[in-house]
Amino acid sequence: MVRERISGQALTVIRLAGLLVVIAITVVIFINRDQVKNLEALGIPGVFLVSIIANASVFLPVPGVVFTSAMGAVFNPAWVALAAGAGAAIGELSGYLAGFSGRAVIKESERYRRLTEWMGKYGEVTILFLAFVPNPAFDLAGITAGVLKMPVRRFLFWCFIGKTLKMLLFAYFGSTLVNWLG
Repeated sequence: MVRERISGQALTVIRLAGLLVVIAITVVIFINRDQVKNLEALGIPGVFLVSIIANASVFLPVPGVVFTSAMGAVFNPAWVALAAGAGAAIGELSGYLAGFSGRAVIKESERYRRLTEWMGKYGEVTILFLAFVPNPAFDLAGITAGVLKMPVRRFLFWCFIGKTLKMLLFAYFGSTLVNWLG
C-alpha cells in the first residue's frame, strides 16, 4: 500500500501542502467571486463550473444556490440540478482534503473518539442531510469525513445525492418564480 511507503514526516508535509492548497483556492475564489457570473454564458456546463467554484471555498460564502435558482429559470431545472449537484459534490472535496490534511494535528481524545463513532454509525446520513439542507455546516461535515478517512467514493455519492436534491428545489423555485412573475 502506498501509505505504508510514505514516512510519517513526508505524509505530514503532503497533508500541510494539501491544506495550503485548499486555503489558497478559498482565497482566490472569494476574491474573484464577482467574475463567476461570467460563466453563466456557458449554459449547463457553466452551472457545473460555478457550482464547483461555489462549493470549493471553505467557510467563505459564495452564492451558488442563488445562481442555481437563476439558471433554473433559464434552462431545464432538472438538468440545472444535476449539473449543480455534481459540481457541488466535486467542489466539496476541498473540505474533505482539508480534513484529510489536518488529520496529522488531531490528538486522540474522548471528543475525537465520540466523533469517530458518530460518523462511523451515521456518516452517510450525516453527509446526505447536511448536503441537502442549506447551511454553512457542510464544510465541517466534509472536513470530518476527511479526518475520519471516509472513503472518497462514499463521501461523493452521498454528497451528490444531497446536493442534487437541494439544487433541484432551488432550480425549480427559480423556474416557478419566473413563470409566476412572467
